[in-house]
This record gives sequence, structure tokens and C-alpha cells, in this order.
Amino acid sequence: MVNAWVAGSIFFPGLFLVSKKCLRLLLVQWQEADAVIVSARLVSSVQAILASAAGYVVATSCRDIINDQHWLTATYTQFAVPYFIYDIFAMFLCHWYKYKVKGHEGQSCNVLAITRCFLYKEFLMVVHHVFMVVVCFPMSVFWRQGKGDFFLGCMLMAELSTPFVCLGKILIQYKKQHTLLHKVNGLLMLITFFICRILLFPYMYWVYGQRVGLALHQVPFSIPPEYTMGSAVLMAPQIYWFSLICRGAYKLFRRPWAKDNQQAVKNGHTMDSHQDQVQGPEPID
Repeated sequence: MVNAWVAGSIFFPGLFLVSKKCLRLLLVQWQEADAVIVSARLVSSVQAILASAAGYVVATSCRDIINDQHWLTATYTQFAVPYFIYDIFAMFLCHWYKYKVKGHEGQSCNVLAITRCFLYKEFLMVVHHVFMVVVCFPMSVFWRQGKGDFFLGCMLMAELSTPFVCLGKILIQYKKQHTLLHKVNGLLMLITFFICRILLFPYMYWVYGQRVGLALHQVPFSIPPEYTMGSAVLMAPQIYWFSLICRGAYKLFRRPWAKDNQQAVKNGHTMDSHQDQVQGPEPID
């Protein structure tokens, strides 16, 4: 357990520092803020890929969804705990540099004021990370008593959407919202987020129902209420974030159509010729 925790404590901050250093050497025109923000997104993407791969191996290896065990379950959980601690600091560092870039570099940096602004802006994400470390980690390692590796593997695969979220943020940062890459990435983000973070919970309930011979709607009433309460707590922020993604996608679906219509009216043309044109979505801006 200690070895995996120590390895994670070295790997994630180390990857961030190495990435930042390499970006500054390869892209000499970049400022420190650029390297910090992109490096933080890169580390998040790497963690997400590792978690998804580990989750897939665990979930597909467990024939008995309750009793089967896989060594990756406990090992990767312990390895990933330092990431959530590191990521809080990385998010704060990104916020710090964004503050400086927005015309405040000449002002004295009030750490308390910047911290307060960061916690206000990223409150839900910080709470999510703290909850993962303080509640989910002890429950997954000690409280489960070796049961339910399949479900923990499914939960790890929820990270599959994270690389698309990170790439979308990087493209927005560099004003690439109107590129084809951004639109394709946005569509993939929407699909993976919905499947891996929203449908995930009904799927796990359905799988359990199949094992014990219950319909999906009967499962929440046949298991201990703390399980359903925990699922609700984990799912609530996912629904909120998905609503933001959908709202951003709607704006980006609508934006080219509205722009074309405005141009048509301005030129004295009818709007009918523009209503059949469909453009791909982009992530939220």
C-alpha cells in the first residue's frame, strides 16, 4: 500500500515538472503560464488514461461481480490518491497564473484573495477531490473487505472523458474554438461523458439486478441505503457538469446557424436557405 502511494506521490508531480520543463525548452515563445496550464492538463489526461485502462482490466476480469478480486483494484486506487491532492495544487497554480495574465501582473499578489477566488470558482471540483481522498479511498480500500472489484473498475472507467475535457480547455485557451478538431473533440467529450459518467450508475444497478434477479427499478430498494446515497452523492456533480457541457454544445450548435441568419437578413436574403446547414458541436467555452 505504502509503495503505491509513494509511487503516485512521485509520478504525478514529477510528470508535471518534466512536462513544464520540456514545453519551455521546445516552445521558447511560451510564457511560464502557458507551460503550467498545458502541463496540468497533460497530467490529468495521463491519469485519466491510466485509470480507464486499469478499470477496464478489472471490470472485464471479474466474472463474479461481487466476489472476484483483481490486484489492480487496490493498487491503482492507492497510486491515484496522491493525484487528487496534487491536482488541487495544480488547479490553484493554473488559477494563479491566469490571474497574473489577466492584467494583474503589476499588482501585488494577495494570496488570501486569490485563494478565496479560486475556492469560489472551483468549489465543486475541490470538494470532489477532497471527497475522493477522505471518503472514497478509505471505503474502497478498507470498508469493502475485498468485495465489489467489478464496480470499482467501472468507476475508474468514468475517467475516460477527461482527456477530451482537457483538450477542449487547451483549444479554448489558444482561441481554437472554431476548428474542426475542437468540434470533433467536443462531440467525443459529450458522448464519453454521458456514457461513462451518467449511464454508468444505472448500468451498475442493472448488472447487480441481473445477478440477483431484480428489475432495475427494484435494485435501489433492495440494497443498503448508504449505497444508494453514495451513488447519488457521486452522480449529482456529474449531472451538473453534463448540463454545462450540453448548454455549451447547444450554444455552439446554434452559433453558426444564428450567424448565418443574421448575415442573410442583413443582405436581404430569406432565412430558409440557411436552416438546413448543420455544424458540429464544440465544448463549453
